[in-house]
Amino acid sequence: MIAAVLPTYARAPVAFVRGVGVRAYAEDGTEYLDFGAGVAVNSCGHAHPHLIAALTEQANKIWHTSNLYQMPGQVKLAERLIEHTFANTVFFCNSGTEATELAIKMARKHFAALGQPEKFHIITFEGAFHGRTLAALAAGGQQKYLDGFGPKAPGFDQVAFGDHAALEAAIGPHTAAIYIEPVQGEGGIRSVPPQCLRGLRALCDKHDLLLMFDEIQCGIGRTGKLFAHEWAGITPDIMAIAKGLGGGFPLGAVLATEKAASGMVAGTHGSTFGGNPLATAVGNAVLDVVLADGFLENVNRQALNLKQGLARLKDLYPNVIEDIRGEGLMMGIKTKVLNSDFVKAALGQHILVIGAGDNVVRLLPPLIVNDADVTEALHKLEAAAATFEKN
Repeated sequence: MIAAVLPTYARAPVAFVRGVGVRAYAEDGTEYLDFGAGVAVNSCGHAHPHLIAALTEQANKIWHTSNLYQMPGQVKLAERLIEHTFANTVFFCNSGTEATELAIKMARKHFAALGQPEKFHIITFEGAFHGRTLAALAAGGQQKYLDGFGPKAPGFDQVAFGDHAALEAAIGPHTAAIYIEPVQGEGGIRSVPPQCLRGLRALCDKHDLLLMFDEIQCGIGRTGKLFAHEWAGITPDIMAIAKGLGGGFPLGAVLATEKAASGMVAGTHGSTFGGNPLATAVGNAVLDVVLADGFLENVNRQALNLKQGLARLKDLYPNVIEDIRGEGLMMGIKTKVLNSDFVKAALGQHILVIGAGDNVVRLLPPLIVNDADVTEALHKLEAAAATFEKN
């Protein structure tokens, strides 16, 4: 008999009923150090008092009105995102997948509005993950996610990660945009070097293409700047964000320049729930926290502590750990054992980590971690690694 909840997840045998800061508590009261943050979602940790206050205050006013009416909280959040980024305009949705869908539509509509509807192809990269809808799956191009869902949606040309010659060769008369994660998450915490991001910007300018970034996982302070592409000193034309923006409340967005969004007029896109009063109240509270003086400096400090500690573990356990990779508090451990086995071993040490492609274990702690949290995490990860040395 099929389960009451559609069995599309291989869930760990633990249920969490409470969380505080960087810690989550199971039904039996067992404490876990959360270095997964709900897949980079709980940017401010669990039960952050400022987020609780913002959500509670809004819940006592009005929950939902739809985008048929003005929403002051939505305008406030959009204006703040514009103030701190390249963007001139913002559309709010509920998830990263929805943000990807609009990014794709926006790029295609941009050229259609210019009288070039034949320019609808988007170049993406091997190992990418952009979401679970049919277009997002086609953009990601991973066969394991595409199998069984019919023909792949057309208009996506995928090239190997880091293959500059293949990238240039893929550009043709039908190409509209390049879409890339500055740091691949699901693909195995693979970073695009700053010089390569600068090269993509130059390439798009040369060929009159739109540069689109997927910062759904690596944005909102995760790499030590508000957005990962800032390390390269360039800007995209369109950017999809989500996850950490809502701090645990479903919230996504697409940020764009006026030029890139010029084809998106009334009636071309919509969302019933997107950017509703509850979601944007929490989104504004998240920005209050992340943009506060000293917050990102602490992210960078803890990232350095974590990276140095992981390098030590690699030296101590060369038969278990092959490589350490990542940026900021978006780190990956490439293991010589099955990454799923390492995730289970970590769970046994009461630390939550997440598997990724390329046999990598992701570390995505809440951005509020402190010295003691990082030290504890390293001890638990060392204990997990040690279990393989004994076997």
